[in-house]
Amino acid sequence: MATLAELTRQHTQLDRSEVGHLQRLVSEWGMLADFCFADVLLYVPGDGKRWLAIGQVRPATAQTLYIADRVGEWADDDRARLLSGVLGSGQVIEGELELPSVTDVVRIMAIPVRVDGVPVGVMTREWSPRVGRQPGELERTYLSIFERFAVMISEGSFPFPTRAADSSAAPRVGDGAMVLDAEARVVYASPNAVSALHRVGISAKLVGQRLSELGFYDGAVRQAYERREPVIEEFDQTSDVTLLTRCLPILSQGEVTGGVLLLRDVTELRRRDRLLLSKDATIREIHHRVKNNLQTISSLLRLQARRLTSEDAKAAVNESVRRIRTIALVHETLSRDPGEDVAFIEIVRPLVRLAEETLQSPDRPVRFVTQGDGGRLRATVATPLSVVLTELLQNAVDHGFGERHRTGEDDQVPVGTVAVQLANDGGQLHVRVIDDGRGLASGFSLEQATGLGLSIVRTLVTTELGGTIDMRPAHPDDAAAAGLDPTRPGTLVDVRLPLEVAP
Repeated sequence: MATLAELTRQHTQLDRSEVGHLQRLVSEWGMLADFCFADVLLYVPGDGKRWLAIGQVRPATAQTLYIADRVGEWADDDRARLLSGVLGSGQVIEGELELPSVTDVVRIMAIPVRVDGVPVGVMTREWSPRVGRQPGELERTYLSIFERFAVMISEGSFPFPTRAADSSAAPRVGDGAMVLDAEARVVYASPNAVSALHRVGISAKLVGQRLSELGFYDGAVRQAYERREPVIEEFDQTSDVTLLTRCLPILSQGEVTGGVLLLRDVTELRRRDRLLLSKDATIREIHHRVKNNLQTISSLLRLQARRLTSEDAKAAVNESVRRIRTIALVHETLSRDPGEDVAFIEIVRPLVRLAEETLQSPDRPVRFVTQGDGGRLRATVATPLSVVLTELLQNAVDHGFGERHRTGEDDQVPVGTVAVQLANDGGQLHVRVIDDGRGLASGFSLEQATGLGLSIVRTLVTTELGGTIDMRPAHPDDAAAAGLDPTRPGTLVDVRLPLEVAP
């Protein structure tokens, strides 16, 4: 279904300010439909004498007349004549329509929508008297409120020009509504509003009283009356009850003649929010402590390595330290980033810096580059994938370059390059590690490799992550695209993970 902006652009000559006014009206009119117990539609003149429906809202307080959406439909002749009469006279007109899709006669109240004094469209209230609510004090009060807002719409003072009070987060009419006079005294309170006040210990007679006299916080009302615009405010009425309120002033010729205060008890919602924040802080603290514990284990292993005399044993301990530090980096990132997922690039960058610090030397100069962004991954994926990436970087340096010695004092050892490329198409994650080193040995097969590092990589990728891994000579085009020397043999490792990336 096309949006209001698209429909007005395609079928009308309305300018940006006029379309903006209509969009603000549509953002507010859920409240209007609830107050008038009827469907509310918005029409604008289109090509010729035709009228186009660009908006529709159903009431939450009554039965709708229209099951199917009418947005994007052209009005029939009878309706078009009524709408044209409203636009020509600039006055509110009521009438009756017979529609094939509705068995009963449809009553319609058509209200001109003005922008800077000029009618640009018509808002209609449409209902059937046979399916309407039985009139009572609440119904009469709500209809009178709607009629006052209808006058504001026809004058051009509603919707309000400001967007400061976002109606999407506001209470609805059914949550609780209070009608106030020009002096901010209570004229009427709906049963749900009375119940909300009872929950905060206010059981006195409301009508004729100011909210402050009842002991109710009236900051939103005072600000709305002073600024002549809606105000949303959330506050703790008592230590146990949190209320969300929205006050809309009712204007006549620019002067405040009353107001509507909508209120909702959000105590349970905020309690859950605080609980989630507490749990989130606890999870981050756990990640932080795990990171500290892993760093402690790493330090102990390094101390142990200093006491070893066997070079093989030292190498094995140092590799263990490197793997532990990799996992610690993941937990450090998770401790800073709330939630169960993490931006993988925030892990890759420190991993690459760690490789630069520990793998290169004057006789083995290597530079590392990172390209792309892997998106956000769940911690259960990011942790093993980080270990895989660390092993691939280690393997690229150890087997791709080795130690190269100068043949003379002025000779320069060529600098090797290792590139990490990340790509995410929404359903599959690609991680490629490409180098311009000496390349793979003749007859190399990843499936037959017996080294511990590649065995870890193969197991994690194919078993724990459910992906695939391919290790092959780098094609010159691959090397050039990664900014590497395409004349060198090089090696390319391509890891593909069919996973759902965290939102």
